[in-house]
Amino acid sequence: MSENTVRKIGRYEIEREIGQGGMAVVYQALDPRLGRSVAIKLIKRDAFAPSYFGMILERFKREAMALARLDHPNIVKILDYGEHEGAPYLVMEYLEGATLKDVRKPLRVDTAIQLIRPVAEALAYVHQNGILHRDVKPSNIMI
Repeated sequence: MSENTVRKIGRYEIEREIGQGGMAVVYQALDPRLGRSVAIKLIKRDAFAPSYFGMILERFKREAMALARLDHPNIVKILDYGEHEGAPYLVMEYLEGATLKDVRKPLRVDTAIQLIRPVAEALAYVHQNGILHRDVKPSNIMI
């Protein structure tokens, strides 16, 4: 890792960057207390205007608490959340594998149905619990 790279977030020891989007960076990290790999989504402070960031922190906290209550086999489990240098982060179970974005296309209809059915079941569960997922996209769906 370079000098400017994050090495720790809270108690979690960063192992590598998994991905990055406009609003956040996702890392694979080690939870030394429990000896397991986790995924950490760290919100980029510079992705938001300073006057707007306080509202982002509050919304992130509410969303983390709501997501942590979810228990469904097709939804990644939320383990923790906090702040790192003023930016919020979310700790999730780490899942090994590819995303739907990585799947070679076009897909056969039966394969597409097999892949999308668990996603639909998870979204139905989330909606039944009063949550609207605002970032459903192939790169956020693990196979």
